[in-house]
Amino acid sequence: MNDRPASPSRQIDNQINAFAPNPVDILNSIGAVVYTWDVASDQITWGPNAEQVLGIIPKSIGSGAAFHELLSMDSPTSRFDSVMHGTESDTGAGVTFSIQYGLRIVPLSGERAPTIWVDDTGRWFADQSGRPGLVHGVIRNLSALGLAHPVGHGNRFDAQTSALSRTRLADQITRQIENARRRQSTFAFLLLAIDDLPALNQRYGFDVGDELLASLGQRLRGQMRITDTVVRYAGNRFAMVLECCDQAKLIAAAERIERIVAESPFNTTAGPLPCKIRMGGVVAPVDARNAQAVFQNAEEALTISKSRATERFVKYEPSLALNDQRRRTQFMVDTIVEALNDRRISIAMQPIIARATGEPALHEALLRLRLEGGEVLSPANIFPVAEKTELVQMLDRRVLELALARMSADPSLHVSVNMSGKTVHGVRWVDDVASLLRLHPGCAERLVIEFTETCAIEDIEATAHVISGIKALGVKVAMDDFGAGHKSFRNLRRLDIDMLKIDGAFIQNLTRSADDRFFVRTLIDLARHLSIPVVAEWVEDKDTADLLSEWQVDYFQGDYFGSAQELPADDVGTASQMSAA
Repeated sequence: MNDRPASPSRQIDNQINAFAPNPVDILNSIGAVVYTWDVASDQITWGPNAEQVLGIIPKSIGSGAAFHELLSMDSPTSRFDSVMHGTESDTGAGVTFSIQYGLRIVPLSGERAPTIWVDDTGRWFADQSGRPGLVHGVIRNLSALGLAHPVGHGNRFDAQTSALSRTRLADQITRQIENARRRQSTFAFLLLAIDDLPALNQRYGFDVGDELLASLGQRLRGQMRITDTVVRYAGNRFAMVLECCDQAKLIAAAERIERIVAESPFNTTAGPLPCKIRMGGVVAPVDARNAQAVFQNAEEALTISKSRATERFVKYEPSLALNDQRRRTQFMVDTIVEALNDRRISIAMQPIIARATGEPALHEALLRLRLEGGEVLSPANIFPVAEKTELVQMLDRRVLELALARMSADPSLHVSVNMSGKTVHGVRWVDDVASLLRLHPGCAERLVIEFTETCAIEDIEATAHVISGIKALGVKVAMDDFGAGHKSFRNLRRLDIDMLKIDGAFIQNLTRSADDRFFVRTLIDLARHLSIPVVAEWVEDKDTADLLSEWQVDYFQGDYFGSAQELPADDVGTASQMSAA
């Protein structure tokens, strides 16, 4: 045994070695772990401190696929996307990358885990084909360093929805299109939406809705290929980018996704909840040549899928919109015919208030069509279709019949009824009105027929002839939507009008638009010059009503004075009942 003391130089070396930190300790101190990813075999070799940094056993993330499953739903990108879909090429020195994303690592306790944000910096090297073959990198746990979100997160995400921003997703789609063209292949873009999420939020609360969305995203990611991308798109929708996917594969993928979602309910704090989805997809670049077209066509397909009773997936095709419009038109035609046959057409009465008395002077009869389930169909959906067919004349006649029946039951009731241009210019329309009035004696003097200025100027000579015939029956005539024709003075001089109704589009912004105020004042002065009473439509607030009163408008109509009240077809009602309503 040598008891001699160490030389001074040896003592210094020993002191240095004693204080030299272990490389693993250095990595742990900065929350970092190194890795190597062999792309061909998909094997990842982790540094010895992976469990300390990430909180997960390295064996459970020994492949790229296993690691990819941990990707959080709100991640702006992934290592796979950055490496495999990048635009740079390896010229010999490798290609660097630096990205941030989130990981959802479920602890052994099984509790819900927060997102761990990481920074992934490295370099990939190409194989003989020029594609990424080997990746060296370092992952830093940003959350452990006190950084809850990666730098730049706000630029990539929508602040309200935490969804991948449209710009970032558009960039990815653009790269996909370029790659597909270069390889002469195709990919698919699929939009998925949860049915009736607003109703679920209202019943269980938005937190439960968020849980359902998160669980759905995790289930989708767990079943998709590693080469595919699943992200939140907006609101209740997810977007999926499916690589190397043609039409047949897209249809098969949609069927598989529907089964995956429907196979079991989703666990939430409100209990297990089922989930139904709708999907719309497009194959690119075949049916969409740029990112904007990809989004637009997929959204169109998704919208159409929501309108179909049985089909939960619709693939976009160039003729899709036209064919769907034809189907919707035929559906509306059938709906109108069935409603007429089943007597599901009724009217709603809206009061028209006299400025002088503050009481209803008359009521306008407005069409209401109820579906078999009781839902009221909007007139905006009915008339565009009805006016292209003979159905509009049948609807107009039914409304007039109902109005006259109510007037017969209530001798004090005055009613105005709006007629379409096709009806007014019908060959025998005046004779038809005369026949109906004979069935309801005493109603002609209390009836006002309305038609639009646009209808009148289509054939002003024919309109003047019709007005003459109607007034000969004792019926008054009103011009609706006055001002829309832009030749109002000349039109008024040629037509024997009893009442003018100023287009509500000019009334609704009256207090905010100087142009509208000038135009409305001009129309009022014009009508007063010709001694024609004026009705202001769409009066929705007190300020507008006060302004119109100051201008001496004769009558008011709008929700501020009373909304339209529907009366069942078999309930004729009275003017007093409608006024009270």
